[in-house]
Amino acid sequence: MGGGTETILLPQPFPTTDSPVAPHPSKFLAPFLRKNPLPTNAFWQNFILNQGSAPEYIHPYSIKAEDGGLSICYPSRVVQPNCISQAFVPDLTVKTRSGKHVVSHFDDLSVTLEFPGTGMSVPLVRGCPYTTFVFSDSSLLQFSTRHIVQKLVPNEDRTKHRVTFINGQTWLIYSSEPIELSQNLQGSRNFEGVIRVALLPSNNSEAEDILDRFSSAAYPIQGHANMSGSFELTYVWKKSGQGELLMLSLPMHRDIMSSPSTDNTLPALAYKSMDGDMHGVVGDSWVLKETPTSVGWYSSKGISDQVHRNTVAKALRKEVRELTLTEITTDSSYFYGKAVARAARMALIAEEVGALDLLEMIRYFLIDSLTPWMDGKFKANAFLYDSKWGGLTSRNGSKNGKADYGFGLYNDHHIHLGYFCYAGAVLTKLDPRWGMEYMAHLYTMVEDYMSFHHYNHHVCVHDHDQHTHHQHTMVSRSEPLIPRFRNFDFWVLHSWAAGLTEFVDGRNQESTSEAVNAYYSAALLGLALEDSNLANAGFTLMAFEIRAARALWHIPSDSRLYEQSFVSTHRMVGVLWANKRDTGLWFAPSEWRETRLGIQVLPILPITEILFQDIGFAKELVEWVQSSLSRPGVGDGWKGFVYALQALYAPEEALKNVKALSGHDDGNSLSNMLWWIYSRWPGEQGGWVLSHFE
Repeated sequence: MGGGTETILLPQPFPTTDSPVAPHPSKFLAPFLRKNPLPTNAFWQNFILNQGSAPEYIHPYSIKAEDGGLSICYPSRVVQPNCISQAFVPDLTVKTRSGKHVVSHFDDLSVTLEFPGTGMSVPLVRGCPYTTFVFSDSSLLQFSTRHIVQKLVPNEDRTKHRVTFINGQTWLIYSSEPIELSQNLQGSRNFEGVIRVALLPSNNSEAEDILDRFSSAAYPIQGHANMSGSFELTYVWKKSGQGELLMLSLPMHRDIMSSPSTDNTLPALAYKSMDGDMHGVVGDSWVLKETPTSVGWYSSKGISDQVHRNTVAKALRKEVRELTLTEITTDSSYFYGKAVARAARMALIAEEVGALDLLEMIRYFLIDSLTPWMDGKFKANAFLYDSKWGGLTSRNGSKNGKADYGFGLYNDHHIHLGYFCYAGAVLTKLDPRWGMEYMAHLYTMVEDYMSFHHYNHHVCVHDHDQHTHHQHTMVSRSEPLIPRFRNFDFWVLHSWAAGLTEFVDGRNQESTSEAVNAYYSAALLGLALEDSNLANAGFTLMAFEIRAARALWHIPSDSRLYEQSFVSTHRMVGVLWANKRDTGLWFAPSEWRETRLGIQVLPILPITEILFQDIGFAKELVEWVQSSLSRPGVGDGWKGFVYALQALYAPEEALKNVKALSGHDDGNSLSNMLWWIYSRWPGEQGGWVLSHFE
C-alpha cells in the first residue's frame, strides 16, 4: 500500500496552572531571561534561589555570590564514618562596587554572573582551572581573604601575583594590565580588563608553568554539550581571545575521551575534586564516546527451559488475575507510576514466556489506569502544565510543596515520569492506536525531563489496521515548552533530582537505578513510536547514567575514588550531592543497608543486568548487606532486591530465598523476580534475544 509524509505540530495537552507552590522566577535572573521555560534542576540553581547566596560547586572550585562580587574556595574534604563532604571557606574574594548579581547566560557547561552597573561579569565554566573576571570598563577592584598572607610575590610587570596563605595554599592572580597589591590584599583600585585567578594545586614548577602559559591566552565564556551521535557526546566551548583552551577533565571524561588525544592531556596539572582527580586537557572541544549498549524490551538471554517458563507463567496468571480485580488506590504520582509500570512489566514477561493470552487483560488494565492521567479524569490527582517555569506539575504537588515528594517544586521528575513513560511505551507497543491518540501526552511527559528544546523527529506511524502501510510523520513543537534536559547534567554525566529548593551542598540525587529507568523508558517509548531520535537519545543518556552510577555511587572494595576509611565500611552511596557523599537516605539511616542497596537497584528490568554487570561487585554488595537483613522490621520488599543481585552469581540460592518472601516491593512482583532469576539460570541458551532496534 502507499505511504506519505505529514507534519504533526504537537500541542501541549495538559491543563495549565500558574503553580502557587513553585517560587516566582528569580530577581537574580536577568530580565530578558525571566520567561519560561527555565531550568529547575541546574548545577547553578543556588545562584537564583532565595537570596542567591548559597555556594555552587563549579569544578574545581566552590563559588559563592557576595554583595558586589564572588568568593572562591578550593574545597578540602572532610571524611567522617558515614559521610564525605566539602566545606565552603572563602579563600579568595574578588569584589567591585556593591550590588546584587544576576544570571545573564546559562548553558550545559557554564553560567555567567553579572553585576549590573559595575561593569563586572564572571563566566563560570565547569572544568576551567581559572576563575575569570571581566571588567568591561574602569571599575573598582578589590581583593580580600580570610587567611593570613604569608608571602606575596609579583612578577616584573605586575601582571602576575603569587600569593601564599598561612594555610599552605598558593593562589595565582593574573591581570591583563598591571595592578598593585598590598601584602594583605587589601585596598581598592580601578581596573579595566581581565583578571584570572587560579589555585596552584601543587608546588611543582611544571604545574605553575602550565598555568602561566595559558593565563593570557583564550578563556572560555560558554560551553555546550551536543549528542553528536548514538552513545557520543561533544563538548564545545565558546572562547574569548586567541589560542587553545586549558581545561580540566574528570576520570569519567578521560575513560571515554576520544578527542583530544592523550598527547593533549597534562597530568602534571591535577586538582582534587569530589568526583575524582581532575587533569589538564588542551583543546577547544572534546568528544566522549560511550560503549554502545544493546538492550531492549526483554532479557538478553531469555528463558528457554519450558519448566521455568511454565513456573513464571503460573505466577504471572495469578498476579494478572489479581490485577484485573483491583484498582490502583494511591493518588501519589510516584507510587501510581510504580503500579502501572509493574503491570506493564507483566505484559513483557508474558510475551517472553509465551503467555500471550494474558496480554489483553493487561492492555485493558493499562488503558483504564493510564488514560485518566492523560485526559484529566483522575479526580484524586492529575498532571498539569506549569506556565511559571515551564514543565509538568501534579495537581496535588502544585498546592502542597511536600505532596508527591516535592514534584511541584520539580523534585524527582525523571523518576516519577520515567515509570509513566515505561507503562506508556508498553501500552503503545500493545495498542498502537492508543499510543497515537495520546502521542502529545506521551511526548510531553518524556520531554519534561529530557527535552531537546524543539523536538523535530521523524516518526513512523502505523495505520490502524494491520497492513504494512506506513505513514512518515514529522513531529515538532511550535515553541519550546520545557527547558533543555531538565534533569541530566552533561558535565558529571548523571542526573540531579532536586529542584527548586536551596541546599548548601548543591543539587542531589538518591536513586540512580530509577534515573537509569527514566532514560531506558524514554528509549522504549521511542521504539514503540518508531522515533529513532528519541530512542537513541534515551539509550545514550541511559549509558552515561550507568557509567556515573558505577563510578560515583558504587563503592567496590578496591575503589580509589573515596578514602579507605570510607571504603572499608561502605559499598554504596545513599544520597549523592554536588558537595557531599551521604550514606543515609531521605527515608532511612545509614545503618539500613538493605534500603540503600534496594533504592539503587529498583526497578528490576532488563537494563538492571547492564547496571550490575560487574558480578564480583554484586557479590560484595550482597555480602555487605547480610548483617542488616536480620534487623527487626526489615521488609521483604527490600530483601527481594538483595536476592535479585544474589541471582547474578547464585541463582539457585536466590530462588530459595525469594520463595521464602511473603511479599514484594510495590513496583515489583513474584513473576518479575522469577523471570529475573530464571533468565540468569545456568545453562539457559535463551528464548527471546532481541536488540533494542527490534
